Amino acid sequence: MNVQPNWLNWARTIQAIAQNGLTFSENHFDHERYQKLNQLSVEILATHTGLPPAEAETRFKLQPGYATPKVDVRGACFRDGKILLVKEKSDGRWCLPGGWADVGDVPSESAAREVSEESGFECKPRKIIGVFDANHHKPLFAMHAYKLIFWCDITGGDVNPDHEIADVNFFSRESVPELSNARTSLDQIQECFAHLDDPNRRTAFD
Repeated sequence: MNVQPNWLNWARTIQAIAQNGLTFSENHFDHERYQKLNQLSVEILATHTGLPPAEAETRFKLQPGYATPKVDVRGACFRDGKILLVKEKSDGRWCLPGGWADVGDVPSESAAREVSEESGFECKPRKIIGVFDANHHKPLFAMHAYKLIFWCDITGGDVNPDHEIADVNFFSRESVPELSNARTSLDQIQECFAHLDDPNRRTAFD
C-alpha cells in the first residue's frame, strides 16, 4: 500500500477548509482569506505534480459546496474461480467494473448497475469486500475518494461492454493483467480472491 505524501494531505486539508469557508461564510473579509487559502492549496498541488495552476484549480473545483470524499463503487464477480475485469478504453488497462456512485442509488444498486453497464452481466450483491481510501494507491488525485467493493453473484447476461469498455474477461489470480491502478489496485484484487477463499472473511477497511 502506498502512503500518500504529506504535501497532498496538506493541500487537500487547506483546500477543504477554504472550500467550506467560501460555501458558508457571509463575511467579505473572510471570503478573501479563504480565497488565499484556496490559492495556496492550488500552488502546492501544481508545484508537486507539475500541473498548470489552472488545471490544478479545476481539479479542486470538481465538487462544489461542502468538501467531502466522493464514493467509487466496484463489483467483484467470479466464475469458475476467476474474477471479472473490464478493459478501459481510456488507458487500455483492466479494472473491476464500477465508477462513481449516483445520487439516489443505494451503494449496492450502484455496484450492480455498473457491472451490468460495463460488462453486460447481471448480478446481485452478496457482501461488502472492503471499504478503502482510494488515494492510498498511485496515481494520486486532488480529489479524496472512498472505494466500496461488493462481492456480486452473476445472475444472468453475457459479455456486452458499453462505449467506455474495450473488452471483458475473467482472470485467475495468477493471470491478472495490467491494471488501471486509479480504478483497481492489485491489493484490492488480492483481497477479492481472499474473500472467495474464505466467504466468512471480515470486511476490509481503510
